[in-house]
Amino acid sequence: MLTDEENDLLCRVEGDAPMGQLMRRHWVPALLSEEVAEADGKPVRVRALGENMVAFRDSDGRLGVMDEQCPHRRASLVYGRNEECGLRCLYHGWKIDVEGNVVEMPSEPSGSTLMQKVRHKTYPAREWGGFVWVYLGAPETMPEFEPPAFAPARDTKVAILKIKVPCNWAQITEGQIDSAHSSTLHSSDMVPARVSSAGATSTNWLRPSTDKSPRLQIERTPFGFHYAAIRRPIKNAATHEYVRVTVYVAPFTSLIPPNTSYNVASVIVPMDDQSTVFHFLAWGGADCPDTETWRKFNSACPGIDLDDDYNCLRTLENNFRQDRAAMRAGDFTGIKGIPNQDIAMWVSMGPIVDRSRETLGASDPAIVEFRRLMVEAARNAGQGGPVIGTTEPRVPHTKIASYQGIVEQSTDWRRLSVARTEDTDLKPPAAQTS
Repeated sequence: MLTDEENDLLCRVEGDAPMGQLMRRHWVPALLSEEVAEADGKPVRVRALGENMVAFRDSDGRLGVMDEQCPHRRASLVYGRNEECGLRCLYHGWKIDVEGNVVEMPSEPSGSTLMQKVRHKTYPAREWGGFVWVYLGAPETMPEFEPPAFAPARDTKVAILKIKVPCNWAQITEGQIDSAHSSTLHSSDMVPARVSSAGATSTNWLRPSTDKSPRLQIERTPFGFHYAAIRRPIKNAATHEYVRVTVYVAPFTSLIPPNTSYNVASVIVPMDDQSTVFHFLAWGGADCPDTETWRKFNSACPGIDLDDDYNCLRTLENNFRQDRAAMRAGDFTGIKGIPNQDIAMWVSMGPIVDRSRETLGASDPAIVEFRRLMVEAARNAGQGGPVIGTTEPRVPHTKIASYQGIVEQSTDWRRLSVARTEDTDLKPPAAQTS
């Protein structure tokens, strides 16, 4: 159980909130590269950690991310004209380049020196792994950009779905690191089967276990923590265990146990205290699906399942389009798509869940560890202390991996994670056959 003060430390990200300040010390995956793919294309509104920004690609293909409000009279630049290497405000025609220079002021008299005195707020930006990463912290604290665990190389294949969710980031992250819920909530999509390792078909995921009550073991790491959910396998249960290792890379990324076709991850970015951008990723290996196939598999296609701004068309008001007839026919939730099943649970908790009213059980130690870790991290950051994931000893994110497989009972699961070497193939770690 968290106190109100601890819950605020965990959840609040806006303004001077310690958690938001912690997140600003990391590169933030603020939008998808596909949203700004076109030179002189439509400017994109971006909101992260309570800040409103606009992103655009100029005539020369350079990426710009800046304060949404024009420095003149604070009108929104989202409606501006992206033309001739700058973003022009519709109100008075002021034009700003990707570096924040005001290059035209048609409303000012000829000979005015005002243009040399004004500089618009911009944010450092990098593109990698399908995302535009933005640094929102003070310039003097900006670290070198580091490739994320889900895209160790620039040519790593990554498929991303994006959904805006009207609730706090922490309850979404708790859902991503909660291995126990998948055996129930996703039971119609993650199907037990007599296989030697978790597999993926075009319609569902297969699991080599019917065990819904895993034993959980946890270890903290310099970047967050990882834990094993240990279940009885369907085959050779007397001598082997089915182990799923989930990794939390603070503050945005969860590495979910893979299958034999591709790796899985989620990237969770708070827009503000009560809304979040949820990204669900398949990545790595020749069998990784393309983006369109991945979005169809998860029922998360813009124009069908989402509106043009990535808001889910399944909402609390329409009961997430739950199909009770499908439930009577055998579908457990009546909600199509693994992410949509999760979103229904997260949103139903309220914008910020009241954790003082929970009843935690034996399946929840990873949830408890996440809360302890991040409350401590926020408190340290708020007091001017070191920021989680930025201090030594550091583990390069490209050496961090989740894991799943059937292993002998004597196997130390801790050796199955944080073990990728530079020459390791990007396919998921192979499970031992039983």
